[in-house]
Amino acid sequence: MDRRQKKTRTAIFTAFNELLTEKSYHQITVQDIIDRANVGRTTFYDHFETKDALLKEMCMSLFDHVFSDMLHPESTHDFSLSDGSSRTVITHMIYHLRDSKKNILGILGCESGELFLQFFRQYLKDIFSPYLPVSGGEKIPKDFLLNHISGSFVNMIEWWIKGGTRETPEQLATYFEMVTQPVLTRAE
Repeated sequence: MDRRQKKTRTAIFTAFNELLTEKSYHQITVQDIIDRANVGRTTFYDHFETKDALLKEMCMSLFDHVFSDMLHPESTHDFSLSDGSSRTVITHMIYHLRDSKKNILGILGCESGELFLQFFRQYLKDIFSPYLPVSGGEKIPKDFLLNHISGSFVNMIEWWIKGGTRETPEQLATYFEMVTQPVLTRAE
């Protein structure tokens, strides 16, 4: 993708994010997005088939960054020298979710919030999988544990955002670790 295409995509994402903070997803039209981004309709459709496709791309972009293996120092946090523990990974995710709070609130509050949560749960399962024991125990299948842990994390984030994000990312990661500690360990 060349520089001009990246600039256009950034403008569309920025416009969409701003609109999500102003009104609900179903009220936002493609025309609203292209007006705010100052791009043409054809240009929008060159990048995204639909508004839902834009939402999906926005989710994927957020998650790809949050769940990246390569961590770099950022303005609100630096986990670039982290030990890779589950607490560090969880804290890093929470920082990004906090920093993207307005966007996430807009997405969770819209009718496509379930699409966001579906992507989120899948990324979480991929992230938590290496931290589960090789065996899920004699009677508990690994896929059940992954579903349970990822669902618990999503519920915790919803609770936190709806409560005004009063707890720090470190506090929230500690809470989550305390309730998942019997299951979540670093796989050898």
